[in-house]
Amino acid sequence: MSNDTYCLEEQVGFLLRRAHQRASALFAVEFADHGLTPTQFTALVKIFDEGEVSQNKLGRLTAMDPATMKGVIGRLAGRGLIAGRADEIDRRRMQWRLTETGQALMHRVQSAGLTVTRETLGPLSAGEQKILLRLLQKIV
Repeated sequence: MSNDTYCLEEQVGFLLRRAHQRASALFAVEFADHGLTPTQFTALVKIFDEGEVSQNKLGRLTAMDPATMKGVIGRLAGRGLIAGRADEIDRRRMQWRLTETGQALMHRVQSAGLTVTRETLGPLSAGEQKILLRLLQKIV
């Protein structure tokens, strides 16, 4: 990379956007029959992992702002994939969990999520994949 000439194809933002476009296109193909967006899938995965979680914590775990998280929760609850209950300590806070329908969907779509990752990273060797993921974790 030249220090005095700006070359778009060498810029991290451009390359990350292109990689994101690749992952998004693969996601769209793999999840076409499941009716989930990437943010909805992300929320379902973390609820599945946590068992039960507050909306605020879910937002932190998934790096989503409160407005986005509110919309995601509303759509997932509207589809019957998650259910909420008032927190025992703070009745204003909702605790969210997967419903039986949500659990069944998660069991069906986990392999699709793994396929998206595998195909996104497909052009890289196994060692390169590990390095890339480790480096990305350092910058987020």
